[in-house]
Amino acid sequence: MTRRPSVDQAVGLLEGELRAGQRALADLGTEDVWQAFLRFGRRLFDVSEASDGDGLLFQYGTYSFDGPPTFTVDLTRQFQICDADGDHDHYMQVHCEVRYGTGPGLEALGSFNSWFFHDAGDDLEEWARELTALSAWTTVRTVTPTEIRVFQEQV
Repeated sequence: MTRRPSVDQAVGLLEGELRAGQRALADLGTEDVWQAFLRFGRRLFDVSEASDGDGLLFQYGTYSFDGPPTFTVDLTRQFQICDADGDHDHYMQVHCEVRYGTGPGLEALGSFNSWFFHDAGDDLEEWARELTALSAWTTVRTVTPTEIRVFQEQV
């Protein structure tokens, strides 16, 4: 039986998927990042078996978290962290933010989010197909990112 990686390894594994094509983050396009995130999303981790123990979030919108407003696609993996008794303690999120700047075409997309959970009985490939069928994806995938950030946070 193959041992599943721990949540502590998640950032490094996502960064490894992003570097899989031997290109710098600054040279990746939106489709490259999406495919790397899906490869990362297919990997199963050693987490709680709760239905929300391991989830993927696809969200976009225009935000100004740490500067001027920027259209951002945020690809997130969320893990439920349990205490010694097996009860929920907190969530750990690993983000891959793809930032684009602003423009009327991007701002017109508004905001959107969609979750996928591994143990909820849904199909990851179907979820991914539904997202890339969105008209917003047609717009976003043709725009060159201005920045790609990978980070982890506790929520």
